[in-house]
Amino acid sequence: MRILMTGAAGKVGTLLRPRLAREGRTLRLSDIHPVEPGPSEEWVTADLADPAQMAEALKGVDAVIHLGGESREAPWADIVQANINGMQVLMEAARQEGVRHLVLMGSHHAAGFHTRPADGSDLPDYAFPRPDTFYGVSKVVMEALGSLYHDRFGMNVTVVRLGTCNEASGDTRGLATWISPDDLTRLIEAALTAPGYHVVWGVSDNARRWWSLEEAKAIGYVSRDSSEPQAAALIAEQGEPDLSEELHNRAGGVFTLNELGERW
Repeated sequence: MRILMTGAAGKVGTLLRPRLAREGRTLRLSDIHPVEPGPSEEWVTADLADPAQMAEALKGVDAVIHLGGESREAPWADIVQANINGMQVLMEAARQEGVRHLVLMGSHHAAGFHTRPADGSDLPDYAFPRPDTFYGVSKVVMEALGSLYHDRFGMNVTVVRLGTCNEASGDTRGLATWISPDDLTRLIEAALTAPGYHVVWGVSDNARRWWSLEEAKAIGYVSRDSSEPQAAALIAEQGEPDLSEELHNRAGGVFTLNELGERW
């Protein structure tokens, strides 16, 4: 099986590559920044928005893990070129190659202005888009294109509304939003064989989690990690989080604060 991983040079790609290694699997790594391929890996330089380069990158590919594009807030033109035009070019090249399964790395910033449900329930898997940035808007477009290519062309697409993926949470907000690299690998493995179209929250089963895991569980995801063992040290350093504060009460955290908007 050959899987194309776009954005392989980035932080998440670097965390996932060794964890996705399997007997009989080849990871074809793609980015505009070169990396040295390891065992059972291939390398191809490809710009997401270049149709010829993406067609070449997708030759002989069975599935796609899409991590590429602008990974943070940027000027609108840059976001459009990398994350919107690039997304459409990737989807179309995959369709023409006959790729059947795509895992698209979305973001919680597609729903950043949602707040914790007042009744204490989890924020639903398909919570209506409420993007907090131009970057978040591009992830809404990702969800829409994934839906279109599933409904029109029958491609199997899972969009992961990714939380905070690091080896450990760096702050108390992450106690709710963290996903371990191992859990993200488990979620991607489930998504690589999931039929249909899905939007799932990319989060570990943290004790302080408030994003739903129902849809992720429905496609076979089993979280084995939790941020809670990290809680005592983080709270001792940063204090107990005030869940009424926007940082902790909004899905997008700091990216929903007025200070960010004033810099646009």
